[in-house]
Amino acid sequence: MKKITRYTSLFLALSILLASCSSTTLIQSNPTQAKVYLNSELVGETPYRHTDSKIVGSSMVVKLEKEGFKPFVTTITKDEQVDVGAIIGGLFVVVPFLWTMKYQPVHNYELQLLTAGDEFRPEVQTIQNPKSKADKLRELKQLLDENIITTSEFEKEKAKVLDLNE
Repeated sequence: MKKITRYTSLFLALSILLASCSSTTLIQSNPTQAKVYLNSELVGETPYRHTDSKIVGSSMVVKLEKEGFKPFVTTITKDEQVDVGAIIGGLFVVVPFLWTMKYQPVHNYELQLLTAGDEFRPEVQTIQNPKSKADKLRELKQLLDENIITTSEFEKEKAKVLDLNE
């Protein structure tokens, strides 16, 4: 009987731990049935439920398109809401602290009608949080790795990013 209780407890603990690693958000638009692109990949139409297990600070570009409406582009970052389950799991195993934040449950976007003078080009609209420091540092590191910027330029820009809002 003790083995069954032990295995059941272990199974429940692992289930809670793994469930707290994922985050789900519902992407909605007005009007509905707009095409949803995540990081330039078509994934479906609104309303669209997205689930992933990315770590804190990860972001994705969301683009909504519907015929007769201006394309809408924004960024969603996985630091919008605290995940209490991951924090509790992190007390027992350190790894879940990478998933202590999650997406807001729902993201609603209003698409604007195209008018006669509008060009067909996406308008970047930042509704959510701007890029995180980690995202900015990753971009700088990529520029350095591709020899687009020098090491000294990388160090100067890194210092600027790390000093922002402190």
